[in-house]
Amino acid sequence: MSRYDFVTVWDLEFELPDVWTLIEQADDWPAWWPGVLESREIKPGDPNGIGSIRRTTWKSALPYKLTFDSETIRVEKFREIEIRAFGELTGRGLWHFEQIQDRRTRVQYDWQVTTDKAWMNLVAPLARPLFRWNHDIIMRRGEAGIRRRLASGP
Repeated sequence: MSRYDFVTVWDLEFELPDVWTLIEQADDWPAWWPGVLESREIKPGDPNGIGSIRRTTWKSALPYKLTFDSETIRVEKFREIEIRAFGELTGRGLWHFEQIQDRRTRVQYDWQVTTDKAWMNLVAPLARPLFRWNHDIIMRRGEAGIRRRLASGP
């Protein structure tokens, strides 16, 4: 297994509740996040979403797809959403939200995962920079997508 630690920061000129809603409603990501091919809940959680499991398929610039499940393990409304990932990736994701000005929100996503696909682990010593580049592209597409969605209104 190869371990990866990614940190992504989005500085968005939108109010925190609006940003929160789009991130929290992950089944809608394919509508605004280029590269998210599918995101669907396969097990419901409690009223706060704790325990829900979602299967997501991603495709970016490199010629492969990744599908993994994520279980919501912690939610602090308007502050954090933490998930546990398993499947073709194993690890942890943590969304941090902070209202930094009246209509400005900072979102940070910490993604610590290991790859479980044999071919990815085999090529990791050489391909690690490409995997990082690919991750950065998908996150930049997400940032652009959320900006477009929020600018267009409800």
